[in-house]
Amino acid sequence: MSYQLNGQEVAADEEGYITDISLWTKDLAAQIAESENIDMEDDHWEVVNFLRDYYEEYQIAPAIRVLTKAVKKSMGPEKGNSKYLYELFPYGPAKQACKIAGLPKPTGCI
Repeated sequence: MSYQLNGQEVAADEEGYITDISLWTKDLAAQIAESENIDMEDDHWEVVNFLRDYYEEYQIAPAIRVLTKAVKKSMGPEKGNSKYLYELFPYGPAKQACKIAGLPKPTGCI
């Protein structure tokens, strides 16, 4: 599987996670989001950017429980809860948001 962006092919695994995270761009994220049927708005970008910062610091893509706790600590309880995150990313906030953020599939996610 791969994504086409500005004439460049970006390789992805069979689940759609890009294989080279250094190739990630906001344009690529928008294309991945579109393939996931997500219309990216500011709240989506806030979580995606948070995940990219988290990954840069800890070198791991967080599973949903860790993500929820980290978002709650960073953005407050109104955003750091499963209900809010599932509204943004209905097919699994950790998996879907990490895919859009160009990160590997979170460990522990099926």
